[in-house]
Amino acid sequence: MTVAIIDFGAGNLRSAAKALEHAAARERRSERIVVTSDPAVVAKADRVVLPGDGAFRDCRHNLDAVPGMIAAIGETIAAGKPFLGICVGMQLLADRGLEHGETPGLGLVPGEVRAIDPYDPTLKVPHMGWNTLDVVSDHPLLAGIPVGEDGWHAFFLHGYELEPADETYLVATADYGGPVTAIVARDNVAGTQFHPEKSQKLGLALIANFLAWKP
Repeated sequence: MTVAIIDFGAGNLRSAAKALEHAAARERRSERIVVTSDPAVVAKADRVVLPGDGAFRDCRHNLDAVPGMIAAIGETIAAGKPFLGICVGMQLLADRGLEHGETPGLGLVPGEVRAIDPYDPTLKVPHMGWNTLDVVSDHPLLAGIPVGEDGWHAFFLHGYELEPADETYLVATADYGGPVTAIVARDNVAGTQFHPEKSQKLGLALIANFLAWKP
């Protein structure tokens, strides 16, 4: 079994790979973790991870610049394979992003990416720090993970959030002067706004759940 982490020049690849390897070893799983910019490898993988850091427009441009990668992602989704977007990789799942103008997304989770607008004007944007998760709808990625006010914490660093077109796609939120999107999912596609690879025990547990997820 192979897990492909897409390398398009815009993600925390080393940390993501190490976290996946650690979670697989801890759960005594045999997945092979590969970081690749080869769309053929992505299309053949059993699970795919799309990380992303920086601005939405830049990440989409970088992804488009890898010949055949958008088509490989489409093949992965159509085949029903588990697909996980992280941070801007999660935002790219939306229909469009509004950072530095309008940029089309992948259209995998209907919605758009807008700037965070906390109710409390004293809160700084970007949102950076540790937050617990509030569950909106149950999902296998959160199996066995303590959530709510006394739950485990996830690490966030972002100034924009994916606002789903339908609440059925919203799995969890975090509180930052009001709810901000933390996890979205649709069929075999899921995304986390926070960085599971930097979120210690919550992140490793979520990654282990992703490795076991059978949509």
